[in-house]
Amino acid sequence: MPALLRQLAGLGGCTHPIRLDGHRTEYAVDTRTGEIGNVLHHLDSAGLPAGHLLVRCNNRRTTRCAACAEVYRRDTFHLITSGLRGGKGVPERVAAHPRIFATFTAPSFGPVHNRLTGPAGSVRRCRCGALHDQDDPALGTPLDPNTYDYEAAVLWNAHAGPLWRRFSIYLRREVAKRAGLTQRAFREHARVSFAKVAEYQKRGAVHFHAVIRIDGPEGGDTPPPAWATAELLTDAIQAAAVATRVDGPVIDGRAHAFTFGRQLDVRTIRSADFDGGQELTERAVAAYIAKYATKGAETATGALDRPLRFLAELAQLDISDHARQLVRTAWTLGARKDLEHLRLRAWAHMLGFRGHFSTKSRRYSTTLGALRDVRAAWRRAQALAANETDPDTTLVLAHWIYAGTGLTDAEAWLAETLEPAPGTEGEPTHA
Repeated sequence: MPALLRQLAGLGGCTHPIRLDGHRTEYAVDTRTGEIGNVLHHLDSAGLPAGHLLVRCNNRRTTRCAACAEVYRRDTFHLITSGLRGGKGVPERVAAHPRIFATFTAPSFGPVHNRLTGPAGSVRRCRCGALHDQDDPALGTPLDPNTYDYEAAVLWNAHAGPLWRRFSIYLRREVAKRAGLTQRAFREHARVSFAKVAEYQKRGAVHFHAVIRIDGPEGGDTPPPAWATAELLTDAIQAAAVATRVDGPVIDGRAHAFTFGRQLDVRTIRSADFDGGQELTERAVAAYIAKYATKGAETATGALDRPLRFLAELAQLDISDHARQLVRTAWTLGARKDLEHLRLRAWAHMLGFRGHFSTKSRRYSTTLGALRDVRAAWRRAQALAANETDPDTTLVLAHWIYAGTGLTDAEAWLAETLEPAPGTEGEPTHA
């Protein structure tokens, strides 16, 4: 049992690990002759306390694995922060570049229950006449489900990714126009970089939070031109958001077209109009964006956090009628041949959205892969120090195959006795 506890502790709190069968053998190598010598270390999954090698699931969803989601959240925090004030290979001078925090919403698909706030935090009545609490399950649900445009809502989610890509093209055009440059000439003077995450509103529609920055022609390594200001970037973002449009499918004679909603929030970073009058700092922006990187449709709407195999599964799930209808609509539209490319059945649990939750332009900052590589290199160094082996004189042969996921009941019970992974004791921190 002590050995099993040590193996479980090595998961760092992961509650849904991947189980692998196989072996790993380290051999000594003669650096002069290249001959393979004695076995230095041999690991066989059958000899491990759990009967398998257990590795972290690395799922980004809090509802699936809080510990792995916390690692993902912290990586996203560092990714966003490095693009705002430098670090992780990004020069600190980016903190002086024009930087904007913008939120892009979906259009209306019909009136929903909401909680409107007025001056000094006062709350106004909803259209239904009620004063909803923040945790009221009615928030985001249609006032009249019979007239709510579920078809357009699902299709908007499905086209949200292409809509953002079109916006990023238009934004560069608008910035170039305000600088008096052609698009070709603009590349020689400046570059627009961004990082964004997707978030579900309570009504089940995706919207985007983005950090947008103007750099010199080589990205964050070069200063932006003198004409590049936060005011110019703000104006360009607003114009590009209004102009962006993606044509959708024609269904039963109805032509769909998709745009961003009228609620566009554009704020200069380090202003005093964020989160109840507090200063909009790099840390506040990074924490705000990273928080949503670990959430999905299930967080906002009570929908699913994994794909459906059959529509009949909906009847067994404890979800709201609104979320149920969104999933059912995605499933029904997914049966159409002309919508096959949208893969709506595979993404019905995401209410049609199949884009990446966290994306960035190439020159914005470091990458999640680079952060993981640094962490893996540190772990290898720790392991080498413990085993006192030299990687230049060691040959490693390994073979692993998938054997399942999750913990047994006994393993789960033992795992609960361990100290929780940092940051997963309660609400995720913004550290």
